[in-house]
Amino acid sequence: MKNYKKERAEARKKAKELVAKMTLMEKAAQLKYDAAPVQRLGVPAYNYWNEALHGVARAGVATMFPQAIGMAAAFDEDIMKKVGDIIATEGRAKYNAYSGQGDRDIYKGLTFWSPNVNIFRDPRWGRGHETYGEDPYLTSRLGVRFVEGLQGEGPVMKAAACAKHYAVHSGPESLRHEFDASVSLKEMWETYLPAFEALVKEADVEAVMGAYNRTNGEPCCGHKYLMEDILRGKWGFDGHFTSDCWAIKDFHENHQVTKNARESAALALKRGCDVNCGNTYLHLLAAVEEGLITEDEITTAAERLLTTRFLLGLFDGSEYDKIPYEAVECKEHVDAAVDLARKGCVLLKNDGILPLDKTKIQTIGVIGPNADNRGSLIGNYHGTSSRYITALEGIQDEVGDEVRVLYSEGCHLEKDRVENLAWRQDRISEAVVTARHSDVVILCVGLDETLEGEEGDAGNSDASGDKKDLHLPKVQEELIEKVTAVGKPTIVVLMAGSSIDLKYAEEHCNGILLAWYPGARGGKAVADLLFGNVSPSGKLPVTFYKDLAELPEFTDYSMKNRTYRYMEQEPLYPFGYGLSYGDVHVLDAEVVGETTEETDIRVRVTVENKGTVDTDEVIQVYIKDLESELAVPNYSLCGFQRLSVKAGEKQTLELTAPNQAMSVVDEAGERRIDSKRFMLFVGTSQPDGRSLALTGKKPVEILMNLA
Repeated sequence: MKNYKKERAEARKKAKELVAKMTLMEKAAQLKYDAAPVQRLGVPAYNYWNEALHGVARAGVATMFPQAIGMAAAFDEDIMKKVGDIIATEGRAKYNAYSGQGDRDIYKGLTFWSPNVNIFRDPRWGRGHETYGEDPYLTSRLGVRFVEGLQGEGPVMKAAACAKHYAVHSGPESLRHEFDASVSLKEMWETYLPAFEALVKEADVEAVMGAYNRTNGEPCCGHKYLMEDILRGKWGFDGHFTSDCWAIKDFHENHQVTKNARESAALALKRGCDVNCGNTYLHLLAAVEEGLITEDEITTAAERLLTTRFLLGLFDGSEYDKIPYEAVECKEHVDAAVDLARKGCVLLKNDGILPLDKTKIQTIGVIGPNADNRGSLIGNYHGTSSRYITALEGIQDEVGDEVRVLYSEGCHLEKDRVENLAWRQDRISEAVVTARHSDVVILCVGLDETLEGEEGDAGNSDASGDKKDLHLPKVQEELIEKVTAVGKPTIVVLMAGSSIDLKYAEEHCNGILLAWYPGARGGKAVADLLFGNVSPSGKLPVTFYKDLAELPEFTDYSMKNRTYRYMEQEPLYPFGYGLSYGDVHVLDAEVVGETTEETDIRVRVTVENKGTVDTDEVIQVYIKDLESELAVPNYSLCGFQRLSVKAGEKQTLELTAPNQAMSVVDEAGERRIDSKRFMLFVGTSQPDGRSLALTGKKPVEILMNLA
């Protein structure tokens, strides 16, 4: 893992020399996201605001990968590093081309405000699909590798990553500007901080973004404990810190912890917020005049920000300046995006109907509001594709002239009619007719970024981007009922970024494929999986709950009964679950060597594909502390590895779980190993009863005693 400590020290020296030549006004002007040029010193304008959750976003054409939650479902660290590298390559290509034209606008820099490593603790959160799911370990591992790919191996940083939103942040969107997320130190360190710690200490992430909300009373962009004591203190973070956009004005307007903009700017700067996404730092000079801050504090922030620009080679040049514009959305990158979409789709149900054999089908009915909806491919924070392939188009391309494809939109995504002057559910009769004239029905339902997303961006204005419940829009639930009542074999393809109530589909449909928001060409990936060109192999990075009945209130940040590690009820589909067309079993597993408190856990695993289809599979290792009262109630993921297993093939692999997996967190937030006895579970799912019922496979159990 690349650490830029040496290079950052050299860059900081250059930054100090440059900033020393600036006036106070020039230094202060560097602290806004749209940093002003200092022409007399040869410093061009620079905009720190760029996005890259699943591809370079909001600045024209770029390769569009599946949304982050769909990438996480692949459970593959190496793929995440590759994605980060591709994004950095395209970001450089676009930066080289744009800056060559004097275009230094927003979304065109090399400081990417990604990844989002918040924990998807509640299925109602509209931005949950921007994350890597509900598990701190999975989020940490995928986030670290994504940052490594994005930032590169040096000596010049390829692009600068940003861990967001620090910390304890996952909705509600409608309250985020005034909300106080109250959480115990135990739960903070057990669930909400591990991914940020990993990105800072392991991946040397260059930037961290503060959240909008308060945490335990202090605003996250001006938080002594989070920013001073932990981030720059305990973790030794040496990069720059940015506010979320217009979060600092919330200090006085909504959180009311300060009286005015000058006090807000001073508080944020004193706590170590270097760049203000917003305009509150326009009051910095007035804050200096009032004695609220000093020029030295402004100087320190400016030096940190210019250090990043020197580290990126933006003043001295680098090998990355040669990356041509032709790298943008090239075939290699597009193929990688489609491949990841295939690996991330999760097969939730299959009674044997899949894969489809097109030689035995004359007519396929493709029905549903997401069948031909480009919006259902892209998620949020997306770029532009030169070509989109919807599920309908992917299926049409796959079957060609061999099979007749009938199509019906079926219903609007959420409204009660497609045509404003028509009767309610004006496409339902067409859907029923289409189903009756088809041998098999592929029912494409779900959401898109207008129904789950960020406050201010989403069409779901009543909930500000969050979901009110787990149900699909009523018109879609009615569509599913009407179509399945026809009695034809029916497969649901769900495009969504979060847990959805699929109880009816589970009972009445023959197959369910969760495609997430699969990226610009995602329809090809969906078709490849439906027709068996590739075996599904994705796993759920979140729990699909049966309902919200036993979940705490959305505003309750305690983890009780949330996520697979703490939940008491049975899920509809568990974290870590996903079927394939193969039949991979863990035959045997054993701990290799002696395990102590100081050593990592090495597990040797033997697997066999007893099926007739080649497939990828994800081997998962979970750990349960058998003694400590401080342990999480259930168990925790501590290792995983994706592998390809041919039909009939046996393989032996070795997985490593970090020794931290054996630790617990006490009420003071201190982490330690508090037990000598542990149970490891090694399988293709977590060791819960629902996974066993759905897969018929019980993980291998290993009793482990510390030496």
